[in-house]
Amino acid sequence: MIMMKPYWRIISTIILIVSFISCKKDDTQSTPPAAKFFIRGADLSFTPEISTYNINYTENDTVKPILQIMKDKGINTIRVRLWYAPSTVHSSLSEVLDFAKQIKQYGFKFWLDFHYSDWWADPGKQNPPAAWLSLNFDQLKDSIYAYTKNTMNALVQAGATPDYVQVGNEVNDGMLWPLGEIYKSTGTDWNSFRTLVEQATTAIKEVSPTTLVMIHYAGLSGATYFFQNLLPLTPDFDLIGLSYYPMYHGKDIDSVKIVVNDLYTQFRKPVVIAETAYPFTLNGNDNTGNLVWLESQIIPAYSATDSGQANFLAKIILNVKHSAFTDNFGVCYWAPDWVAYKGTASFDGSAGENQALFDFQNRALPGLDTLGKK
Repeated sequence: MIMMKPYWRIISTIILIVSFISCKKDDTQSTPPAAKFFIRGADLSFTPEISTYNINYTENDTVKPILQIMKDKGINTIRVRLWYAPSTVHSSLSEVLDFAKQIKQYGFKFWLDFHYSDWWADPGKQNPPAAWLSLNFDQLKDSIYAYTKNTMNALVQAGATPDYVQVGNEVNDGMLWPLGEIYKSTGTDWNSFRTLVEQATTAIKEVSPTTLVMIHYAGLSGATYFFQNLLPLTPDFDLIGLSYYPMYHGKDIDSVKIVVNDLYTQFRKPVVIAETAYPFTLNGNDNTGNLVWLESQIIPAYSATDSGQANFLAKIILNVKHSAFTDNFGVCYWAPDWVAYKGTASFDGSAGENQALFDFQNRALPGLDTLGKK
């Protein structure tokens, strides 16, 4: 055994002390983990059409572009619907491309909502594009893959890669009926719907692997059953989207937290309230019939007033953020821009101007501050 000379012991001790101090210094200067991103979203799908009318939105009595107002208020994500071959330019690929570029230029995250239809798709209707009506299932699989991939490529080439993409809109009973319908007169068929979702998801991920794919279910009741039967998928999707409107999905607003917890516990996927809205008045500002106009359609604790609307939104956000898990959740408000843009005498204007986040003079309401947390 070789004995260490005393000065080597001193040097070794000094080295140990310096190493310890360095480690402690690194610990204190280490970067804390980044906060989870919370989607504070607005569906502005009507904005391109409204912009063709002489409509001015204001914030603090100052006229500003609506995207600037959203940015100023703290909104971080803009959702836009896409129809396959609409009867007008609105919600067409060309319009969505132009708007998506603006969205990206303002620094927002871009959320694309494929309806896979020429018009509205929702739980009551999932009509295929007219061009696909005569296709058999194998042809339909190829078509949804090719259309989704071509759309994604067009957006990427335009510098407007979506951060989030919905495969279908409110697909409670599947999509592209009857071939992709879940509940048929002949029985229940999850396989066809799963296959269509897989084809679309494959196309999205091939073009943009970082884009997050969402499956969107309308309501709270039945959501867990739906996702239990939808999974497993290859490739898998990333986000669960839910719609919550009290008049359709129940007035127990705390059930939002319960369902979000349940879904995340079972599937370990971030859950987003993809659509919600609430009235600031039960009156209208044009002759178009509104979606909400009765006291019986709202939650008694949240009046149809400016503050009631803001408080409703604050509660929704609280119920999502204060769930047992806080991994990339979010809330997106549907049609905050849908003011009476065709004038007060119009019979085909807005069916939701009393649920917009702008009043009847197009002034930003307190609910917009709540949504953006600014």
